[in-house]
Amino acid sequence: MQTRTSSSTRDRIVVAASRLIQRQGYVGTGIKQIAQEADATLGSVYHFFPGGKEAVAVAAMEHGREEFTDLLRSALDAERDPAAAVDACARALADALRASDWTEGCPVTAAALETLGEENPIQQACATAYRSWQNLVAEKLLDCGLPASEARDLAVTVISTLEGAEVTAQVTRTAAPLLLAGRHLARLVASYA
Repeated sequence: MQTRTSSSTRDRIVVAASRLIQRQGYVGTGIKQIAQEADATLGSVYHFFPGGKEAVAVAAMEHGREEFTDLLRSALDAERDPAAAVDACARALADALRASDWTEGCPVTAAALETLGEENPIQQACATAYRSWQNLVAEKLLDCGLPASEARDLAVTVISTLEGAEVTAQVTRTAAPLLLAGRHLARLVASYA
């Protein structure tokens, strides 16, 4: 019973941190605010994350990576054609961002931009997330017959474009940048396939 409660408390802390970083960035998110949002004590936060805010942020980046991986995998698996799959992913991102009233973008991108400079655990977690998403897209493209080098290069372009379009959509409060990026990425992917 205690293990379940502990796991649930830790999960609430991670999800709360991820949501707060999505909305207000890493710098604007405080450890006390994370505890309050997670309905946890400050002692619980430090119990699960003795490294403090940075350790919570790393876990939040891992959570954000998993959330986007799920969305990306679902979009890629739903479409046989890789061009249609990339466009579907852009539309899914647009729908999710619109549903959050433009407040819940990618926590990985938010934290990455605020922690630039010397290498640190947050940057490492962000880089791992980007590489994992690129690998997922590359796998789809490889399965559709693209050569490995082209699939990997194109996957980097897809993820970079989607992440940039998501930030632009969030700032401008319109789905247009994501929808446009999805259509153009689909054309690009189709030209390789």
